[in-house]
Amino acid sequence: MIPTSATSNDTARTASSDAVLDPPGCALLIVGCGNLLRGDDGVGPVLVRHLFDRGMPDPVRLADGGTAGMDVAFKMRGAERVVIVDASSTGAAPGTVYRVPGAELAQLPPLQGLHSHSFRWDHAIAFARWALADECPSDITVFLIEAADMTLGADLSPAVAAAMEQVIEILETEFIGPLRPKPPSDPDELTVQFTADGYLRLGAALAAAHFPADAAVARKQDDELWLLPLRGPRNGGLLLKQRNPAGDRAVLVREVLDDEIPVGERPAVWDADHGALRIPLEQK
Repeated sequence: MIPTSATSNDTARTASSDAVLDPPGCALLIVGCGNLLRGDDGVGPVLVRHLFDRGMPDPVRLADGGTAGMDVAFKMRGAERVVIVDASSTGAAPGTVYRVPGAELAQLPPLQGLHSHSFRWDHAIAFARWALADECPSDITVFLIEAADMTLGADLSPAVAAAMEQVIEILETEFIGPLRPKPPSDPDELTVQFTADGYLRLGAALAAAHFPADAAVARKQDDELWLLPLRGPRNGGLLLKQRNPAGDRAVLVREVLDDEIPVGERPAVWDADHGALRIPLEQK
């Protein structure tokens, strides 16, 4: 007779062997490569941190590739598009940005003789093609930013910091922006709700479209409450907290309104010129 415990263990082993542990797919993977401890060499990981603070839509994954090229290669599995950001040292003017499209990545360095400490972004792509085969993404773009100072312990140089912001804007416009949720197309459908305990509630679509970093500044402007998005919590302001699995948000505005809370639902208007959500406080 087979002991019950042995049968259970065999069943568990069989179930485990049948399981397929695929990485979660994503529409876009952005990887920042480089060494944070060496000045401009860390521009890739620093850029990823800035994107994280901005708030990314669900189809986007961010990865700090550091200096571990093999890890970068395996992170690429399951991604539809990949963007890699790294520093370069070609002798060009500091802050020069190179954009290397996928079509120019066909000829990559051989993997023979490499070890884990000599991996670069191009080796990571070559390794991914070898290791992932047909599962390696074909849509890969690389941004390289020419470094000025890779001294141990240095900060990003001004030229590289400015170039990083340029790359962030390119990523937002061409890669990330199209994946962000769109606000309700009908302005009449834009509504918010004030609660008796002083919270302002925003629907998931509205919050994701205009407050992706979950941080904002609130102020009274005449007979309206203005809510202006910030680029991240490190800038201070108020935090928009997730209040349910659907992704609806709530932000405490009691002090801004001096405890005079207009409880109930209110219409809202997104003012693109001022970059603010405007909410009338008086019933019309």
